[in-house]
Amino acid sequence: MPEESRLEAYEQREKIYQQKRRGQKRRREREQFFKVRLMQGMLCFCLVAVSVATVVMAVDRIKGERRGASGQKGRQEAVRAGVLLPEDEVRQTAQVKRPLVEVPKMGALYGIHVQGKGWSHYFADNSYGMAPAGGYITALRVTLHNQPEGMSGTIEYKVNLSGSGWLDWQSNADEAGGSGGELPLEAISIRLTGELAEYYDVLYSVLQNNAWTDWAKNGQEAGQFGVGLRVDGIRVSVARRQEEGISYAGEIDPSKPMVALTYDDGPSKNSTPRILEILRENGGKATFFMVGSRAQKFEATIRQMVEQGCEVANHTYDHTLMTKVDPAELERQLELTNQVVANAGGVTPVLMRPCGGATNDAGMGVAGAISMPAILWSIDTLDWKTRDVDATVSAVLDHVKDGDIILMHDLYDTAAGASEIVIPELIRRGYQLVTVSELASYRGGMTPGQSYYKFHP
Repeated sequence: MPEESRLEAYEQREKIYQQKRRGQKRRREREQFFKVRLMQGMLCFCLVAVSVATVVMAVDRIKGERRGASGQKGRQEAVRAGVLLPEDEVRQTAQVKRPLVEVPKMGALYGIHVQGKGWSHYFADNSYGMAPAGGYITALRVTLHNQPEGMSGTIEYKVNLSGSGWLDWQSNADEAGGSGGELPLEAISIRLTGELAEYYDVLYSVLQNNAWTDWAKNGQEAGQFGVGLRVDGIRVSVARRQEEGISYAGEIDPSKPMVALTYDDGPSKNSTPRILEILRENGGKATFFMVGSRAQKFEATIRQMVEQGCEVANHTYDHTLMTKVDPAELERQLELTNQVVANAGGVTPVLMRPCGGATNDAGMGVAGAISMPAILWSIDTLDWKTRDVDATVSAVLDHVKDGDIILMHDLYDTAAGASEIVIPELIRRGYQLVTVSELASYRGGMTPGQSYYKFHP
């Protein structure tokens, strides 16, 4: 090929090549342009969405605060008029917006008015508020313990009073029922309002016809009314709602194994605080059957028990065997201890433990007359006798099973030493460490004047 022709061909190829490069460059610039615009658009969208969400949350908060103050009146009128049913409110409960770990634990405190006896002291969350054997409840009052600061809402409750039907909703420890009369309650309903209803559930059960009803929740009715049955006992628990929308009284999973650690004869200066500390570190609870003459010297320790969710319980005032005193003296010892513990911790014991495990019909009659079941045990560590850490640990870990009630004594440092081994090991094995009342609440319940030594599945 002539030189000129080769040169022209080369120039032509170079020209085409440069055109392709310019085209590729323009395409890259256009792609980059659109990428930048897309990112800008997404950023603007996110800013707008955040702004809208902020406004919506602010409006919701204002509405929630208004509902907590006066909005409940409108809902109550709508319920009475038949426009809105309590079940509708349950179905309309908002989804959880905050992670569970950000919502603090909260509990219910409640008292009952018993026909012929008057108002009880307050009962702790998920414990047993019961009338004496043969007695019944005429009124109820409920409030909240440790309500999160800045979270709107309260707890509301209403009762079905025999002969009167459903009465108006009450709240914040106001009386629901008829403390001045003789008519019994036949059913109850309890609910949370405002923001509290978004993050917590309230669960409750009644003792009726000698049996505890299944747990009701968030405004549902507990108890049969209009059929001549009365309410002889009440349990109430406020629980954080899990991400799956479920909740359990006492925040205890009934599908998992559980045991109740119990400690007698305390409190003590050294051992009891150590036990409370290892329980706190492991998220466990225990039941402390306290001697009243010792309890009045350790008010701060009792308050710590209550704050940690442990159960305060009664072991007479002077560690007196019910088989060695007359019924009147036993009643005096139990009621005096109840008063000492209630004065210190703000809640009253609902359980008693017979000293030495000794019982008789007269003594059990006294327990029933002051609304208390008697709690024995299924594992006796004999720690009072051996005073040996290894022996106590073996007594528990070599024999423990689901539903056991384990007996130890927090008078002795060796009991604390054993607890520092036993408690984390039980947790590692998958046991939930619960109070006796909590254990019973998922295993058939308790009634006054009866004895219990285990709650196996």
